[in-house]
Amino acid sequence: MPSPRQEKGAAGEAIAARFLEERGYMIMERNYRFMKAEVDLIAFLPAKQYERGGDLVFVEVKWRADDSFAAPEAAVDDAKRQKMIMAAEAFLHERKLEGTPCRFDVVAILGSGDDLRLEHFESAFYA
Repeated sequence: MPSPRQEKGAAGEAIAARFLEERGYMIMERNYRFMKAEVDLIAFLPAKQYERGGDLVFVEVKWRADDSFAAPEAAVDDAKRQKMIMAAEAFLHERKLEGTPCRFDVVAILGSGDDLRLEHFESAFYA
């Protein structure tokens, strides 16, 4: 049985996935794991010029009830970035997608109940 923290994490990921889909992203995978590394969402964003293809986007979702301690996106520290990069490399290798244009985004959720604010940080960091 999932813990309350796991349930909140899954709810936040669902909110972020819906948010991204409304903006044209296609969610390919949720909670991709490689060893001890995890990526919350892996999405594809088609390019406006069809012939360019698009970008593969590795997304970390962070949700905080308030920002009195720190903003949600601040929780994506160097250690988390390195784990995301490791998981992304494994995903690209497993799917034979090496060389695919990709980036790392963060979706920050702040608040609770009906009072949620979402902020999308595109290219939040680079590998």
